[in-house]
Amino acid sequence: MSSLLNDYMQMEQQLEQLRTRLEKLQNDDRLKAELEFKDKLESLMSEFGKSTADVIALLDPSSRSTSSKAAPASDGRRKRKLKIYKNPNSGEVVETRGGNHKTLKAWKEEHGADTVESWLVRVEE
Repeated sequence: MSSLLNDYMQMEQQLEQLRTRLEKLQNDDRLKAELEFKDKLESLMSEFGKSTADVIALLDPSSRSTSSKAAPASDGRRKRKLKIYKNPNSGEVVETRGGNHKTLKAWKEEHGADTVESWLVRVEE
């Protein structure tokens, strides 16, 4: 039971230290200036109907081009190009963004990878 009492007393002491630090911060003129700036900026953004992303894009245009490239893929990777193959023997068309397509794999086993790659009709973004 004494360990529980020790934990309580220790937490009270930590709480008092945090209160003291918070009080010092609240009286810091630099914090007051930053909070005032933040309030005024949010008010201005609201007045003009702008989001945080809009302001960042306005102040740092290079951040927009970097983030927009990675945006389409949810995991941060860019989307693979669409490859369209046409089998000249059967006329069958395969559209794929990866090499794990069932029909494409069967063609490569039967005719060889180099031959199947020569059947590539076009590549799209």
